[in-house]
Amino acid sequence: MPRTAPRICPLCEATCGLTLTIEGTTVTGARGDRDDVFSRGFICPKGAAFGALDADPDRLRTPLVRRAGRLREATWDEAYDAVAAAVPSLVRDHGPQSVGIVLGNPNVHTMAGALYPPLLVNTLGTRNLFTASTLDQMPKHVSSGLLFGDPFAIPVPDLDRTDFLLLVGANPVESNGSLCTAPDFPGKLKALRARGGTLVVVDPRRTRTAKLADTHLAPRPGSDALLLAALAHTLLAEKLADPGALTEHTEGTRELADALGSFTPEAVAPACDLPADRIRALARELAAAPTAAVYGRIGSCTVEHGTLASWLVDVLNILTGNLDRPGGALFPLPAAGPRPRPAGPGRGFALGRWRSRVSGHPEVKSELPTAALAEEIETPGEGRIRALIAIAANPVLSAPDGRRLDAALAGLDFMVSVDPYLNETSRHAHVVLPPPPPSQSAHHDFAFNGFAVRNQVRYTRPAVPLEADRLDECEIHARLVLAVSGMHGSAPPSAVDDTAIQAALAKETADRRSPLHGADPATLAGLLTGESGPERRLDLMLRLGPYGDLFGAADRADGLSLERLLAHPHGIDLGPLRPRLPGLLRTRSGRIELLPEPIAAELPRLRAALAARPAALVLVGRRHLRSNNSWLHNVPALTGGSNRCTLQVHPADADRLGLADGGRARITADGGSLEAPVEVTDAVRTGVVSLPHGWGHDRDGTRLAVAGADPGVNVNQLLDGTRLDPLSGTAVLNGFPVTLTPLP
Repeated sequence: MPRTAPRICPLCEATCGLTLTIEGTTVTGARGDRDDVFSRGFICPKGAAFGALDADPDRLRTPLVRRAGRLREATWDEAYDAVAAAVPSLVRDHGPQSVGIVLGNPNVHTMAGALYPPLLVNTLGTRNLFTASTLDQMPKHVSSGLLFGDPFAIPVPDLDRTDFLLLVGANPVESNGSLCTAPDFPGKLKALRARGGTLVVVDPRRTRTAKLADTHLAPRPGSDALLLAALAHTLLAEKLADPGALTEHTEGTRELADALGSFTPEAVAPACDLPADRIRALARELAAAPTAAVYGRIGSCTVEHGTLASWLVDVLNILTGNLDRPGGALFPLPAAGPRPRPAGPGRGFALGRWRSRVSGHPEVKSELPTAALAEEIETPGEGRIRALIAIAANPVLSAPDGRRLDAALAGLDFMVSVDPYLNETSRHAHVVLPPPPPSQSAHHDFAFNGFAVRNQVRYTRPAVPLEADRLDECEIHARLVLAVSGMHGSAPPSAVDDTAIQAALAKETADRRSPLHGADPATLAGLLTGESGPERRLDLMLRLGPYGDLFGAADRADGLSLERLLAHPHGIDLGPLRPRLPGLLRTRSGRIELLPEPIAAELPRLRAALAARPAALVLVGRRHLRSNNSWLHNVPALTGGSNRCTLQVHPADADRLGLADGGRARITADGGSLEAPVEVTDAVRTGVVSLPHGWGHDRDGTRLAVAGADPGVNVNQLLDGTRLDPLSGTAVLNGFPVTLTPLP
């Protein structure tokens, strides 16, 4: 008989609850979980295809080890023997910097990806860490770190209570939201308008999100920071700024007004290609709204001035008094996150504590730009990356100049991939460690609950028992930590979790501000529950978190623990977001620092953009609802329809360039040329073309039958990696100049 089981969807940031239908050990269906406290039954096509992804025949079932130049199936012990034989000896001979680590986007969608990579980095002692952040949201981490002292203090729009929502470079109807975890984002936007609110979308494309808006502004790509600076200038110049309760917690308002003095609507209008009157009117509408929230995403991050745009988003929320208040932009309080501390000065946030070996890129949040990975492998000398550990990462497609990186990976002494597929990157590995299908994994969203529009906590155990010949994903990671540390075979995987628990409790009991100060860590560890090391670590984080039972050290009868969470399989609602300032501020001043020095030093470069001559034609990316970067193109249920790798061109540009709908064009930019089919549409503005990212599945040696049958082209091959946002090291993936040539 079929049975059902709850599962949190791991396929995008919305984290919707699913109800899986299971026959034997096979997932035969997935629908929205109506009892889920967060998503209330919402589901998108990706979630509905959960079973097809889970059963994909191209998923690897056993480890692969390279022998005589070919990847061959091996046992788990053989795979870890190979890792243990290679990595520790490389570290002994060439130092810890000889090993690089690259973490991909899917990494944050799993429990294992949250719990173990930090331990791996610390064990190796390497500074060569590269993640998808510098291809995506790193500008927001930098701006939050500089404003608030904590790069993870990222406010999210209070979608359910706001009166005015300004979306900049965001398309949540198709992305399902990002750095804003909100199931049924489309429904929330429709509800905003239904209650009389206003939705304004700033995007060079008329996306599905823009079609819902009261107002759609289509500026020139890459000009978001100029537009936002003009809005802030108008608020200050017309004395519309009113931070309200934030005033006593904010410094630098006068300096900010001086710094933005040259960014008048008239000055930025030519560069943005928007009327000055419309810019000024938008600032007044934002100021007049009873509550409002400004939200910027990838279109405003992966551009030349991405960090400035991210900073200005929150400057606008601060100047209008909408930061940290209901209906504005608030800071979530995740159940497994740190417990709030008393307000006061902190250590602040620093950039460039070290630099990359070859080009001297500054470190940001302990990471180096992924665009610099190839040169760190290729360039001879001390500190060259000789071994790479790639976890859920496919930078050959996601980073600029994949051809160069492809060649660099082929020259590594050793490479490990933790990946369920043999894809464009993992095909270079010497060892591939495949995680089990998601139905066989437990799930808690450590990362995305920190961006959720409502505080809640959910955990689902595996819906299907782990097959006998597979390892749990957390055990795969734990054994990898042991293998690189030289402890392979001398300690069980559980020792990794035990060590993490002991370290966390030692820190907590040594903290004089903690109710557990002076307690015995070993005694507390013995009180933890759970069937595995990862569950015990989750139990610990819940108990020590903002809603936790603190091991009975405080009078909290309803305090969270794993045991209580397991009694609520559809989650526990923890209420709407609430104001958290000044308690979360960790700047050296203990206040919001409106104009931090690195931002002030970067503003002259933005002023120079006022006089720059814009390119005749620029390219922007595109997101599809039934796709997520490069990792869902092998599921037949998610292919076809609008999910196509086409070059969108405005009719006027098509006529000017001699392009025809359904024809082909050559696209040329810094990194080379591509050929793609043309789609003539007025969904893009003039002077802009659009090509989706995540495609280019045409390399030999992969095992992606569906994706390989319709490979598309890799848009990031148009870039050579030299275009970066200097403050964050984020690759410029949007708004870069291209030329088009029609093909017969």
